[in-house]
Amino acid sequence: MRVSLFFEIPVPRPWDEHSEQRAFANYLDALELADKSGFHTAWTTEHHFLEEYSHASAPEIFLAAASQRTERIRLGHGIVHLPPAINHPARTAERVATLDLISNGRVELGTGESSSVGELGGFMVDPGKKREQWFEALEVLTGCLADTPFAGFDGEYVTMPARNVVPKPLQQPHPPVWVSATRRSTVDLAARSGIGCLSFAVMGPDAFREVVEEYYEKITDDSMVPLTRSVNPNLLALCGTMICASTDEEGDRLLGHNARRFNYGVGHYYGMWGSMHRPGVTNLNDLYTQGMADDTIPGDSVKERAMIGSPEKLRQHLRAFEDTGVDEVLLLLPEIEHEHIMESLELFGRTVLPEFVERDEIKQKEKAERFAPIIDAAMKRRPPSRVVDPTYEFGGIATSWDLQTPIQEIVEAVGQRSVDPKYAERGIGYVPTQDD
Repeated sequence: MRVSLFFEIPVPRPWDEHSEQRAFANYLDALELADKSGFHTAWTTEHHFLEEYSHASAPEIFLAAASQRTERIRLGHGIVHLPPAINHPARTAERVATLDLISNGRVELGTGESSSVGELGGFMVDPGKKREQWFEALEVLTGCLADTPFAGFDGEYVTMPARNVVPKPLQQPHPPVWVSATRRSTVDLAARSGIGCLSFAVMGPDAFREVVEEYYEKITDDSMVPLTRSVNPNLLALCGTMICASTDEEGDRLLGHNARRFNYGVGHYYGMWGSMHRPGVTNLNDLYTQGMADDTIPGDSVKERAMIGSPEKLRQHLRAFEDTGVDEVLLLLPEIEHEHIMESLELFGRTVLPEFVERDEIKQKEKAERFAPIIDAAMKRRPPSRVVDPTYEFGGIATSWDLQTPIQEIVEAVGQRSVDPKYAERGIGYVPTQDD
């Protein structure tokens, strides 16, 4: 079983002019140590407008910086929001491919739809249509990464003409694709589509075993048809906050009153507590501190602290997850002093991680052999990709689609040859029209 880390990059109030700078610097230091310690992947979320809870609004930049300070650890988008109003799929393809090149092929491409009012509303995305937008954007994204050229797409939410999107990623046809799954229906979608599943197991390994069994039953079924250009038969789970300390008591002491901070942030922005947010005004840290003092924040401290304690306690808990058959677990770094995070990572990497790395190397070889014929058969069931219209071409100066722009005046002003005043690119590339 692979053991990885998950970064939300929180920045709790009170803030000064260097608060965010310190946070990013500290997490880069932690990621560099995680690379040396043997963690498999560093997964960084993408969130927008979620003050204090997560300031990771540009994960591609953070991961790019991390790529230059690390050598082996894989770099995971956990996740890229695919609604086109948030990230146009062609721009996502460009960023992902660039990151894959400069990291020597270490990108994991997690995708999702977003679900909070703060984020979807901030970009004017209709929550009732975000699943359809994810489908369209994923097809365009993987096509842009894999095809030379991409043949174009004419959908309800994404319309794009034929283009050769550059650069292309080092991992061919594209980095492993994942989808975030907070519901069992999305686990089902991931399995039936041949996509890796980013799931959650905060209730512990026993409750999660059924999810693992369901995913592998469906991804190995003859009805599985790959949605992307390659199959990623892997299931991972976020299983909680991690502090590795000399004793269980020391782990609890280091965690202090932060035991429920992550869950509280989720609850605040996703409506679990019935709370509302005033941008730039609401002080999440004060609300959390008061709630802990009043004991009004829900949570089971025993389950929340399962990954808090001595190396032996963490080792036994991870072995229980490994026994479920899950491929990878994510450990969330807590909001404690940076020096204690670094001490925790060093101790965990030295005393707990090696045995899991060793066993996973054996497992991956066996799994690759077992899945090779399954993947080969599944890829043959996948419909062929679109082919670009061989007569399609583009050129000239961009003009207004309503043809009211004085095209000839613009052309003459810049000293270029004249162009057909009726030209206004609308063709997709693979469906030429009479006007084209």
